[in-house]
Amino acid sequence: MDATTGRRANTKTTGWRRQRGRPPLAEVFGSIATRPTGSLGKKLLAFLGPGYLVAVGYMDPGNWATSLAGGSKFGYALLTVALLSNLMAILLQALCARLGIGSGRDLAQACRDAFPRAVSWPLWVLTEIAICATDLAEVIGTAIGLNLLFGIPLEIGVLITALDVFLILWMQNLGFRWVEAFIVTLMGVIALCFIVQIAMADPDWGAVIRGFAPTTEIVRNPDMLYLAIGIIGATVMPHNLYLHSGVVQTRRFGDSVEDRREAIKLATIDSTIALMFALTINAAILILAAATFNKAGKTDVAELDQAHAFLAPLLGSAIAPTLFGIALLCCGLNSTVTATLSGQIVMEGFIDIRLPAWARRLITRAIAITPAAIVTIWYGESGTAKLLILSQVVLGIALPFSIIPLVMFTADRRKMGALAAPIWVTVLATLTAALLIALNFKLLADQLFR
Repeated sequence: MDATTGRRANTKTTGWRRQRGRPPLAEVFGSIATRPTGSLGKKLLAFLGPGYLVAVGYMDPGNWATSLAGGSKFGYALLTVALLSNLMAILLQALCARLGIGSGRDLAQACRDAFPRAVSWPLWVLTEIAICATDLAEVIGTAIGLNLLFGIPLEIGVLITALDVFLILWMQNLGFRWVEAFIVTLMGVIALCFIVQIAMADPDWGAVIRGFAPTTEIVRNPDMLYLAIGIIGATVMPHNLYLHSGVVQTRRFGDSVEDRREAIKLATIDSTIALMFALTINAAILILAAATFNKAGKTDVAELDQAHAFLAPLLGSAIAPTLFGIALLCCGLNSTVTATLSGQIVMEGFIDIRLPAWARRLITRAIAITPAAIVTIWYGESGTAKLLILSQVVLGIALPFSIIPLVMFTADRRKMGALAAPIWVTVLATLTAALLIALNFKLLADQLFR
C-alpha cells in the first residue's frame, strides 16, 4: 500500500478529474483488520463501529428538542414520522459506505476530485459552515447537560466542550477502536437512562404501537405537519455524510471487486443496525414526553431544561431528571467527538492539507467550535432555543450541497465501476433526497417568513 495515495494505489478509476490524495484519517486508515473468511456474524464483528459514530448524529441535542416537542404536543402520533425518517437515513448512509469503499474516497475527496476548484472550494466553505452549525447544537446540549447536573454556568460549559479534541487525540493514539468503544459505551448509558425513565413513566404500549402506523391526521393538522417536517427535515445532516464515507475506510479489506462488494454489504449492515438503535433512542424521547408531559396536559414542552425540571414532579422521583441530564450530557459528548472527526475529514478531503495529525485536529476543531462558542456565550442561557433553530436553518441550507453529489457519485459507473449503486437504489435515493431538500426548504421558509 502506498502511504500517500491510500489502499489501492495501483487501481485506476476513470471519471475523476484528479488522482486520489491522502487517505481520510490517514493515521488510522486501514488500521482495523477484517476477517476474509468465516461466518457472516464473525465478519460483521470486524466491521461494527463506524455505523455507531454515524448514529450519534441522528440523536444529537437538536433531535431531542424536536422529539420532546412532538411527544408533548401530540402524544405518540409522530412515532411513524420518526420511523420514516430513519428509513431515509439508512438508505443515504448506505450510499456513503458504498462511496467510501467503492471509490476509495470520502465525500469531501470525491468533491475535490470530481469538480473544478471553482466548485469544490465553495462547497468546502459551505460544509465548514454546516459543521459550525452542527457544533452549535452539540455545544449547547453538552453545556446544558453540565449545567443541569453540576450547576456549571453555560459559558464555562461551552469552553469545557472544546477539550474533547484532546480526548480524541489520546484515544486515537491507543487505536481507533477506542474511539468507537467510547461512543458505544456512552450510547449504552443513554439507552439505560431512558429504559429506567420509561419504566417509571409506564406508557400506554398499545398507543405506542399504534403510533408507528401512518395516519392522515399528520397531513390534515397543520401544527402536526410542521413538527413532522421538523423531524424528517432535520434527519440527515451534512457532516454525517462526510463522516461515514471517511470512517468506513478505517477497515482493511481486499482490493478485488468481490472483496469490496462484501465490505459494502457488511458496512451497510453495520450502519443499519446502528441507525435502528438511534431510532430506539429518538422514539424513547418521544415516548417519554408523551407519557409524562402530554398525559399531564403540558403540551408546549420543547426546551431541554424545561423537560428536566418537569420530570421529577410528574414521575414522583428525584432520579428521573438526573437520568435525563446524564443522557443529555453523554449525547452531547458523543456528538462533539463525531463532529470533530467530521471536521478533520472535510478539511483534509477538500484541500488536502498536509500537517501533523495533532495540528490538523486542533485547527479543524478550532474552526468549528470557536464560532459556536462565541455565539452561545453571546446569546446566553435565554437564547439557547433560538440558537438551536438557527443551527437547523443553516443545516437546511447546506444539505442539498452534500446530498446531491453523494447520489450523483454513487450512481456514476465511470466513477464507481462495478460497484455503482443499482438503479432502484439510485431512484429511491433521488426521491429521498428530493423529499428531504423540499422539507428543509419548507422549514426554512417557515422560520424566515413567519
